[in-house]
Amino acid sequence: MIPAIIALLSACPGSAQEGRTLTISVEAPAEPGAIPLYGDETPGSASTEDWTKFQGEYVVRNVTRPTLTPFLPDAAKATGAAAVVAPGGAFMQLSMESEGWKVAKALAERGIAAFVLKYRILPTPKDNDAAAAALRQRLRNQPKTAAPGALPADIIAPEDALAALEMVRGHAGSWGVNPARVGMIGFSAGAITARRVALDAPPASRPAFIGYIYGPQVAEPVPADAPPLFDAIALDDRLIPADGFAIAKQWLDARRPVEIHAYQRGGHGFGTGAPGTTTTLLIDEFTAWLSMQGFLARKEAP
Repeated sequence: MIPAIIALLSACPGSAQEGRTLTISVEAPAEPGAIPLYGDETPGSASTEDWTKFQGEYVVRNVTRPTLTPFLPDAAKATGAAAVVAPGGAFMQLSMESEGWKVAKALAERGIAAFVLKYRILPTPKDNDAAAAALRQRLRNQPKTAAPGALPADIIAPEDALAALEMVRGHAGSWGVNPARVGMIGFSAGAITARRVALDAPPASRPAFIGYIYGPQVAEPVPADAPPLFDAIALDDRLIPADGFAIAKQWLDARRPVEIHAYQRGGHGFGTGAPGTTTTLLIDEFTAWLSMQGFLARKEAP
């Protein structure tokens, strides 16, 4: 399970970790460079946010003010490609560090401009124990084999993702980005968010590619102009089953580029990689795939 979800569930009576403190409430960290997603019209307030740490990594709940934080590569390494990074957390919290900042830094080191999206999520009680109970109830009631099609109206992450893609393309010149090479990589709920904008948005607004990291594998129709898909999941994921990689097959049937990485071990929520497993190769494999698709080719001088 996502580390942040484990953190919340561990606070609930009767959990396997009962008696151990895995979730620690902390002050909100500095987020240098974070940009309000909708400028002066950005809704909400940072004051609603509840920040915790799990195994030393930041998690946030009750996000009402969405932001986008750039992580730009050194100019000598920059490829012109960019990715909006969407952390996971069951749409009730965001694993900002393990599935956000760490991912963005790793991509920037490989010449890919990365932009961490702190998107709006469902409200939870401020108390950690009560929030854990709410999240556990949601996970219990959520079918594991349901396609992440039309999301409930109160989940507006895809709206924020589309705004993030538009912002990156709109600032492409100042950020050294090719607007035709702006894609998205999402983890768990963030993967669902990436899937929705890839399949539901008008063609001109879709990401150029998507990294679909431990997202639901169940099938749904895929248009003939869907963006290329990089699908990665661990085979021992107890939260989201591989399910025959049905969504990847739909991409293949639509004759769209798709690649599958099915790791033997890693569980759910391995982020940039669980130590001792081949999931630690995720970012390098994703980068190699982007290169194979032509997204990292430098523009030739005239």
